[in-house]
Amino acid sequence: MKQLFYLAIIIAAGFAFVPVTKTKVIFFGDSITELGVKPGGYVVKTDSICKALGKAGEFEFKGSGISGNKIYDLYLRLDEDILAKRPDVVVIYVGVNDVWHKTLLGTGTDPDKFEKFYLAIIEKLSEHKIKAVLCTPAVVGEKTDMSNPLDGDLNRYSNIIREIAKKNNLTLIDLRKKFQEYLKENNPTNQEKNILTYDKVHMNEKGNSFLAKIMWESIKKI
Repeated sequence: MKQLFYLAIIIAAGFAFVPVTKTKVIFFGDSITELGVKPGGYVVKTDSICKALGKAGEFEFKGSGISGNKIYDLYLRLDEDILAKRPDVVVIYVGVNDVWHKTLLGTGTDPDKFEKFYLAIIEKLSEHKIKAVLCTPAVVGEKTDMSNPLDGDLNRYSNIIREIAKKNNLTLIDLRKKFQEYLKENNPTNQEKNILTYDKVHMNEKGNSFLAKIMWESIKKI
């Protein structure tokens, strides 16, 4: 009987020292994510929420954002910046520049090419057993009456991402919808910026906090 008792203690002790493997999450995107890893950015704030809730031992957050990136840029740097780092989860947050740069710089990405590159990224992630989480682009202008010049295109590209998520049974973080809902309640004077962004696109302090909360609510369920 004593031997069984000591054996049980040894087994229990062994389980107690089994190392906990963190879920490694990389946010993959453009300048919004590049800024997101700086102090006060949404990636940093997501990590802070995680720690405040006592989940620091369960998740590791990194950002891989480059200013000006579009969907094809993400595809071209996927191997080096994502696959080589072997994450468990990749949050794809792209699309603003694919729309915005059409008018801003005369570049951008046509809808059919946007979808093809997006699907190619997802396929590669799937081949490496990496879970993809898809985000719709939030805003290019914060007016609430559909008078932002690029609202129509943003909705179109968001629908492409929604459909990809649905067809491939992937987690969708619908930032476009959530930002629009928030702005309708919190932008009574119909300002084009300074509610969640400082320049119609990039997050201010409140925007980073809002974004981090949305990200965490989805990621914690993975």
